[in-house]
Amino acid sequence: MAEDLLEARRRKLATLGQLGIDPYGRRFPGVQSNDSIRARAEDLGIPPGRTADAEIVTAAGRVVLLRHMGKLSFLQIRDARADLQVGISKKNVSDADWSLLEQLDLGDIIGVRGPIGRTKTGEITIWATAITLLAKCLQVPPEKWHGLHDVDLRYRRRYVDLFTNPEVMQTFRRRIAIIDAIREYLRGQGFLEVETPTLQPIYGGAAARPFTTQHNTLDMQLYLRISPELYLKRLLVGGMERVFEVSRNFRNEGISPRHNPEFTMLELYQAYGDLSDMIDITEGLFGRAIERIGGGPMRPFGDHQLDYTEPFARKTYSELLREHAGVDWKEERAVRDKAKSLGLLAKFQPKKWGEAAANVAPAILANEIFETLAQPKLIQPTFVTEYPAELCPLTRRKPDDPSIALRFELFIAGMELANAYTELNDPAIQRETLTQHVAGEGDETMRVLDEDFLLALEYGMPPAGGLGVGIDRLVMLLTNSPSIRDVILFPLQRPSAPSPS
Repeated sequence: MAEDLLEARRRKLATLGQLGIDPYGRRFPGVQSNDSIRARAEDLGIPPGRTADAEIVTAAGRVVLLRHMGKLSFLQIRDARADLQVGISKKNVSDADWSLLEQLDLGDIIGVRGPIGRTKTGEITIWATAITLLAKCLQVPPEKWHGLHDVDLRYRRRYVDLFTNPEVMQTFRRRIAIIDAIREYLRGQGFLEVETPTLQPIYGGAAARPFTTQHNTLDMQLYLRISPELYLKRLLVGGMERVFEVSRNFRNEGISPRHNPEFTMLELYQAYGDLSDMIDITEGLFGRAIERIGGGPMRPFGDHQLDYTEPFARKTYSELLREHAGVDWKEERAVRDKAKSLGLLAKFQPKKWGEAAANVAPAILANEIFETLAQPKLIQPTFVTEYPAELCPLTRRKPDDPSIALRFELFIAGMELANAYTELNDPAIQRETLTQHVAGEGDETMRVLDEDFLLALEYGMPPAGGLGVGIDRLVMLLTNSPSIRDVILFPLQRPSAPSPS
């Protein structure tokens, strides 16, 4: 049956050639969006059954509904914003256009011109006087235009997902609006948008496994960046006092509803600022993004109703660990016992960490406990502060307690959304902490010191605050999308299974 439908479309393609009609169109100027045409019809106050003959409009879109009723036909075309009905009477179009109409299928892209009016039932309609075929659709769209529902196919064939599921198009329009709002907000705060290398000779700025590649001409191994952090900090040294980048980052790790190996992150640095400035900027970013897409600060996400009213809650890492796990991260024996009872020691394999988990720092075990017991309970927007310094090699320490880092993470709906520091700018301490990090046994460590970054610090980096925000997760939350793949146009997929021969 499917093969018969495909063959029928190819027969129509051949007929179009015999009629002298180019099935893949040409420039079609003057196209107005469907929603603007609808708005114009409303402004004119056209009553049911009447046409504004002087109001000629031009529209283009994909045919999503097609009904023939003798000498009168109705189409519905869909563009990026809305659907719009097109009425075609045989007496109002040329014989060639009427012949073209007989060769149209669902999914074809057409252009139409004509006056706008309303049918007797009140439906806004373009009464076409000319039709142009712009692209013949040779594949059969999803049945009855109810959308593409197979999840795997939706991600593999996003081009079909977008034109068959209007809510998917709306999600990505909102994503674009959110990023635009963030850029505008930061520019208004005096930040410069910059670009830093995606290919890096030494990866750094995060604890993550990189993708590697080879530059043939220079015969050198390079890494896709896991973070732009160390390059953005070089710009602070150079005198760019407020910088940000919306960058694509790459981490050679797992795939889940909250992780994609290629993702988008906002990262920014403000000279002469600190953690408190980053809290203000984070709340400002969220507020501007919500204002741009509308809907107010109370927003659904899955089963939760999230409240983005400022200020967001603030809690320390220690109090959350005590509240949800009953341990203090500084009490090594209690932390190891708790990690063992939760079955968390098994992930630290001897080949990486020495015998059992004996060599794993208590702070690292405590963080595993935190992520297991405390993080899932952080539903409403919450800034978590005062992390163990051992987890944060690029962060300034708390003056009266150097075991604590001046860092926050923002959690919403159990997800980490943002990470911020009062930045470490002492080159001697930075060398010491990075040396310890490079010497780590785990996979998620830098392999070599970035000597150029350390050299830059010796020229003097101003005290600064830094912030990273996961754009994909932010869009997930603000559009009520359950998976990160729902907000990335082309998420990474396993190779599709070969078709049976």
